[in-house]
Amino acid sequence: IVDHLSLFFICIFTISSALAILLSVEYNEREGIRAGEYYALILFCTVGMILLASSTDMIMIFLGIEIVSICLYVLAGIRRDDLRSNEAALKYFMLGAFATGFLLYGMTLVYGSTGSTNLFKIAEVVQNPAAQSNPLLLMGLVLLIIGFGFKVASVPFHMWAPDVYQGAPTPVTAFMAVGPKAAAFAAFFRVFAETFPELAPSWEILLSTVAVLSMFFGNLGAIMQTNIKRMLAFSSISHAGYILMAVIAKNSLGSSSLLFYMLTYTFMTFGIFGIIIILGRKGEENLEMKNYSGLAYKHPVLALSMTIFLLSLGGLPPFAGFIAKFYIFSAAIQEGLITLVVIAVLNSAISFYYYLKGIIFMYM
Repeated sequence: IVDHLSLFFICIFTISSALAILLSVEYNEREGIRAGEYYALILFCTVGMILLASSTDMIMIFLGIEIVSICLYVLAGIRRDDLRSNEAALKYFMLGAFATGFLLYGMTLVYGSTGSTNLFKIAEVVQNPAAQSNPLLLMGLVLLIIGFGFKVASVPFHMWAPDVYQGAPTPVTAFMAVGPKAAAFAAFFRVFAETFPELAPSWEILLSTVAVLSMFFGNLGAIMQTNIKRMLAFSSISHAGYILMAVIAKNSLGSSSLLFYMLTYTFMTFGIFGIIIILGRKGEENLEMKNYSGLAYKHPVLALSMTIFLLSLGGLPPFAGFIAKFYIFSAAIQEGLITLVVIAVLNSAISFYYYLKGIIFMYM
C-alpha cells in the first residue's frame, strides 16, 4: 500500500541507510572491514524495511521482517576476527530465530481465527462481536506482541540489545538502532492500531505494561553503564517504551507523533554515533565515558554537537526530542492515558542523569 505512513517511513529508511553508508566509508577503511557485501546488505535491509512499512498482509510483513533480520545478523558479525562481533551476531541470531517462531505462530493463530492474512479483511472480521471473544485470536495477539516486542527491543524481550549494540561495528549499531526499529514500529502500528482497534481493551493493558517496563528498565539500566554504546542500547529500550505510547493511543495524532519521533530519533542517534566514529582510532574506538574527559577543550564543536544530541534524546526544550515527546504525550492524553503519561514524564527526568553524566565528562 502507498499511504502517508508508508511514504514517510520510506523517507526515514532512506535517510538512515544513507547516513549509515556515509559513516561506514572511513570506518571500514580504518577498521579493515574489507567485505564487499557490506553495502549490499545495508541496501537489501532497506528493501526489507520498505516492505515491512508498506505491507498490509501478514505474509508480506513476515517476509519483510526476515529480510531485515537476516541482513542484520550478518552485519552484526561482519568483523569475523573480533570475538565481541561474533558473540553479538550469534546472540542476535539465536534469540531472533526464537522470536520469529513466536511471531509466525501468532500470525498462524490470527489466520486460523479470522480466515485471512490480509489486514483489511481481518479488520472486517474483527468487527463481529463473536470474533472478538475468540481465545485463539487473543492468543495470537499475545504472540504477535512477543514477536514485534523483540524487534523493537522492548522489555522483557530486550536481552539481546546491549550485547549486540556493543559488539556490532559502530555504523551498523547506529543503523540498527534507527531503521529496523522504525520499520518494526510501522508494522506494529498497522497491525494493532489499524487492524485491531476493536480489541484495544484486550491488548492495551498488555502493551501499556510493556511500555512502562521498557521505560524503567531502559533508564535504570543506562544509569549503571560506563560504555557509551551499552548506555545508548539501554536508552533505545526506554525510547521503545515512549514510542509504544503512540501505538497504544491509536488516534491520528498517535500516527503523526510516531512518524515525527522516529525522524528526530534518526538524526539524534546518527549524530551521536557519528561523533563516536570521528573520535575513534584504529583498534581503539573510545567507547568508555571517561575517554570523553575534557573533550570540550580539545574539540569544542564536537563537544557542543554531542551535548545538543544528548539533551535532545533526553527531551529538553527547545530541542526536537522535546517536541517529539510532547506530541506522543499529547496523543496519549487525548485517549485518556494520564497515568502512562505521568510515568513517561518521570522516566524522562530519570534519563537526564545519564545523559548529563556524558556532558559533565566533556566539560568538567
